[in-house]
Amino acid sequence: MRPLRDENPRQRFLQVGKSAMMTHELIALLIQRHDGDEDALDLAKKIQMRFKRIHAIRKATMYDLMQIAGIGPVKAMQLLAALELGKRLNQEGLGKRSFLGSPKKVYDHLKDDLEPLDQEHFIVLYLDTKGFLIDRVDLFKGSLNASLVHQREIFKHAVSMSAASFIMVHNHPSGDASPSQADKKTTQVVKEAAALMDIPMTDHIIIGKSQFYSFQAGHVMPVTQALH
Repeated sequence: MRPLRDENPRQRFLQVGKSAMMTHELIALLIQRHDGDEDALDLAKKIQMRFKRIHAIRKATMYDLMQIAGIGPVKAMQLLAALELGKRLNQEGLGKRSFLGSPKKVYDHLKDDLEPLDQEHFIVLYLDTKGFLIDRVDLFKGSLNASLVHQREIFKHAVSMSAASFIMVHNHPSGDASPSQADKKTTQVVKEAAALMDIPMTDHIIIGKSQFYSFQAGHVMPVTQALH
């Protein structure tokens, strides 16, 4: 008799529920054929061993997944689609009325979008008088440089939304959230312009891998030590 943990994932789902299932069992459930092929369990274990973390699977491309023997385009799409739904569910839970009153809350709001990226993305979050999010604007992607940050675009959106303040956010694909000289210069230039416009920039957050830097706080904060 096969041990319970190696039973068909569909049977496991019905017997113990989704929360009690192991990660590779959930993956197997997604990539099984309609006949409930048990080979999906071995294939799911290979996926988990290759990528280690769910976060790394979501970052993978279809091509990356299809390098594993047994994963074709359909199974790759099924898996990536399920992970994208999970990401969107998390974002939906945060909602547009998110309170972004601390650097950690900003990190939590954008980590799923920015941590997996291989290129820098520059985002501005516009807030109301109480620190709740009005909207976000993705301004550009590419290495941050003061000459590339068009202040007119930042303040045009701020005025149109009647924003009380804004927060700049960008990611470091290297994983190290420490600010570069370009980051520091950009922050200073925009901060001075914001003061003249009387729409304060309350912070500039750099998102790395499980860490972030807040110009307001002045240091890198590992996620495990960061305070809400």
